[in-house]
Amino acid sequence: MEEPFVHRIFNNKQNEIKNSMYLSRLGFAKENPEKKKAIFDKSIFAFPVKHYNEPDTKKLFTERAGEKKENFSVLEMEEHSVFVGDIYRLGKAVIQVSQPGRVSQREMENGLKTGWYFRVLEEGKIQPAKDLQLIERPNPKWSIAACNEVMYLDRENLWSADQLFHCTDLGIIWRKTLRKRLRGF
Repeated sequence: MEEPFVHRIFNNKQNEIKNSMYLSRLGFAKENPEKKKAIFDKSIFAFPVKHYNEPDTKKLFTERAGEKKENFSVLEMEEHSVFVGDIYRLGKAVIQVSQPGRVSQREMENGLKTGWYFRVLEEGKIQPAKDLQLIERPNPKWSIAACNEVMYLDRENLWSADQLFHCTDLGIIWRKTLRKRLRGF
């Protein structure tokens, strides 16, 4: 496998960022006063460029980058190779995978191609077209695909839900949802 690579960077208005920028702890997250702690778990949304390679379009998949409203359009990464808690260096910043991305009915039908969120551990300058350097993988059991399976496909498996709930690197919203399931709500 090649090095993971941030192909393109988009801000929340879906304008492409071509030069270096400072990545703060909030990253690209929109501040939500009701979910103050949770916004840090969703500072950056990443989505694999390869998921755009659909036969029903004449556009090249790299031209479609940004259509899912992602902040990072990534190469050489996908839901089976990215794990909750993975810590990466990008430029001067350090980021950590926190939880899977949004799920719509289409993602449910297309194999849960959801992307994932990062939290920012260390602020710093970043820029597009740079490698992501994996620093640490503390939870090799919990790929984004495995998390999606527990949450959406194997909902009756409370043992797996309990194990995922105890993954402290998992985002707050996901942990709360799993706690409710474990308590029978």
